Amino acid sequence: MADPRPRRIVVAITGATGAVYGVRLLERLRACPGVETHLVISDAASLTLHQEVGLQRRDVEALAHVVHKNREIGASIASGSFQSDGMVVAPCSMKTLAAVAHGLSDNLIARAADVILKERRRLVLMVRETPFNLAHLRNMTAVTEMGGIVFPPLPSFYNKPGSIDEMVDHTVARVIDLLGIDNELAPRWGGMKDGAPG
Repeated sequence: MADPRPRRIVVAITGATGAVYGVRLLERLRACPGVETHLVISDAASLTLHQEVGLQRRDVEALAHVVHKNREIGASIASGSFQSDGMVVAPCSMKTLAAVAHGLSDNLIARAADVILKERRRLVLMVRETPFNLAHLRNMTAVTEMGGIVFPPLPSFYNKPGSIDEMVDHTVARVIDLLGIDNELAPRWGGMKDGAPG
């Protein structure tokens, strides 16, 4: 018997640079049939969204099916009994990475990520910082050992992107792949073409 429940994906946007990734992820997931998004935006992310992509918080919230406040620690996504299929933090600040790595559930984003990990669901952290210091690297190692996926949004060039939008879409497509959701947002690697330098 088919599961009538939609695939629920939690999307968190934090204050690191790269707000466009969270926005584009919401836009692309909205177009995927049978997917329901639950959104949490940190206070710092509200500033970054305005600065980087010219959007107000309410504009981004309109892209999600359900919106939760980051201080709403009693929200549905704060419990393992809430059936979700994964979570993406896009972008993920080093503060949020540290909170997840050390189990500091002091806001809804960190708590929801903790729930995803304890329930052995898919957690993808699009960490945004450069260069990394040792604390960052150790926190990424800790999250990886707990079953999370550290996914820095690094552009690829083998597909010869013609615009920033294409680069963003390619990265978002890879993240959606990790969630197990079919998509055709970006071309897939088809092998090295004949005539490549040897």
